[in-house]
Amino acid sequence: MTAGPRAGSAAPAIARTALVLRHDSAIGLGNLGPVLEANGYEIVTVDTPTADVSGLDPLGADLVVVLGGDEAVYETDRYPYLADEVELLRERIAAEAPVFGVCLGAQLLAASLGGRAYRGERKEVGWLEVEPTEAGAASPLRHFAGVPTVQWHGDTFELPADSGVVRLASSPQYENQAFAKGHWLLAVQFHPEVDDVIHDEWLDAWGDELPEHGTSRDELRAGYAEHGRRAQEASALLFGEYLAGLDARATTAVAE
Repeated sequence: MTAGPRAGSAAPAIARTALVLRHDSAIGLGNLGPVLEANGYEIVTVDTPTADVSGLDPLGADLVVVLGGDEAVYETDRYPYLADEVELLRERIAAEAPVFGVCLGAQLLAASLGGRAYRGERKEVGWLEVEPTEAGAASPLRHFAGVPTVQWHGDTFELPADSGVVRLASSPQYENQAFAKGHWLLAVQFHPEVDDVIHDEWLDAWGDELPEHGTSRDELRAGYAEHGRRAQEASALLFGEYLAGLDARATTAVAE
């Protein structure tokens, strides 16, 4: 794939829509928003805890972005809208319609593909590195090689066998940190969306739990000061390259 437009570049003439499934107002698009806009996407955000997800057209948007949240995929009795999200994602997957998932979004995509999401042995929290696989090194995930990024999750997932899904990155604690299916589905367990505002809001909202996970607000602030800018650059490159791959796929389909 080729890299997407640089920040501030002219947007494509053709307007496209990105449907964003958000689970918490503090867990938003962050770094991903400007990249979408630079690539000509109109952003439509749906807050799934209060919206009628079952009423959404699964194929109505050019791209669906599924963000993170405190919910667990296996808690559909407590969060019934998650079951509706899985059904929406299954329809998009069947149509090979583009979708990008982050953290909970990655877990929902794994479940939609037939995998299992479950609670991990312990939370993975902090500024930590992921290691691209051989396939990941040839994908947008290569931009995070050697670049610490924010991890903040306690759940994980298994990738479904014989589904065409490819693992793109791992970490010492969790084998599945990123995966793809073709050029149209990409999911990451870590948080490339984190920017200044999101980082501060998360420390304010959930910083009290950090000592039980072996870190602290001060350590995460130091991590952001050291790695934040580089992680944001890697995020823009990863997401921009993914979007460019969607453009290339669409151009090929039209030519055929």
